[in-house]
Amino acid sequence: MTESNAPKPGSPKPGSPKPGAAKPGAAKTGAPKPGPASAHASHATTTSDPSLFGRVDDDGTAWVKTADGERQIGSWQAGDAAEGLAHFGRRYDDLATEVGLLEARLASGAGDPKKTRTAAEALLETLPTAAVIGDIDALGTRLSAIIEGSEQAATQAKQEKERSRQEQTSRKETLAAEAEQLGNESTQWKTAGDRLREILDEWKTLRGVDRKTDDALWKRFSKAREAFNRRRGTHFAELDRDRATAKTRKEELVVRAEALATSTEWGPTAGEFRDLLAEWKAAGRAPREADDALWRRFKEAQDVFFAARNSAASERDAEFAENAVAKEELLATAGSIDPDKDIEGARAALRDLQEKWDAIGKVPRERMHDLEGKLRVIEKRVRDAADSEWRRTDPEALARAAQFRERVAQFEDQAAKATAAGKTKDAEKALAQAKQWREWADAAEGAVNEL
Repeated sequence: MTESNAPKPGSPKPGSPKPGAAKPGAAKTGAPKPGPASAHASHATTTSDPSLFGRVDDDGTAWVKTADGERQIGSWQAGDAAEGLAHFGRRYDDLATEVGLLEARLASGAGDPKKTRTAAEALLETLPTAAVIGDIDALGTRLSAIIEGSEQAATQAKQEKERSRQEQTSRKETLAAEAEQLGNESTQWKTAGDRLREILDEWKTLRGVDRKTDDALWKRFSKAREAFNRRRGTHFAELDRDRATAKTRKEELVVRAEALATSTEWGPTAGEFRDLLAEWKAAGRAPREADDALWRRFKEAQDVFFAARNSAASERDAEFAENAVAKEELLATAGSIDPDKDIEGARAALRDLQEKWDAIGKVPRERMHDLEGKLRVIEKRVRDAADSEWRRTDPEALARAAQFRERVAQFEDQAAKATAAGKTKDAEKALAQAKQWREWADAAEGAVNEL
């Protein structure tokens, strides 16, 4: 078989109809009508009747009919005219299949509209010289529809991309504003820290923001997070300084109390001890272990003094007996102290009880242990409740847990960057470290919650 665009000698001129054949461009019974691209999607899997759109002469010259007239498309020498007609018809069917595939791709919305348009334009350019027999005009109409539809799809895709970009940008602006509010104002250190980590996690899922805007928003978020961390660090540093100051102050009070422990100026010295106790309460809380140890020293000094005063004042046994009665009555009123219901109220009531207790004075030695024991029970119940409350809200433990969470966020960020850079091993290593720090953070928070 050979194909040539040059007509053979003696063959009809291009555009001249074969005797008895329909005029070029004339409508034929059963011939498909041009229509939108979607109306021809089924052409990709059907075959056409080439005899409706062309012929192969007895000498092998092949012709195709279009709206512009009849043109020679080649020569068939590999068999009779019917075989040649079928051959050029199959070539048309192959071309129609390509057009159908482009229609299907455009209809599905799965492909790139620009690539679909380029392919359709390339096929459309080949139609005037295509060596096929079939409804070329219909293919041209379908390809034009594909080109037009591709332009519309590309415009729609661009609009959708812009809408998505605006939504993602708006969301990041909202998150950045929230982070700035937390970074500049919040004093709920744990809650705000957790929320900033949640914002960071959501931030990583937002895509499509233009680089310049994204960088500017990230700087806002990063600056807000740094401001929050600085304020939080300053807060806990101040707490540490306050505890250190309280410790120094209480150490001074203990020294003064121990100096008074051997005094025999019973009245004035008892007043000084009461003043020392008031100063002790006003000094604030030192670190727990140091505070407990200093209190024991202070109380021991106080007890030494009052024990000596009681020993030296045996002649005041009658007064001591009255004191014992008064303390029994005071203890009777202590039943209303319930730290489980109101810890601050219980502590205030206990302070009042202790002040009244000290103001009453000493009791007979044989009654001292019993009365003091009952007071110690009340003091211990309130102190234990206060210690439990303090441990449950211990800022040091909460700070440690927050620091562990920060480390988790840092390693997860490293993992994300390593993944984006294709560094799988680095990403796996960072994720493993994040997992370890998360376990430590969970343990630290769990220890606080258990208390």
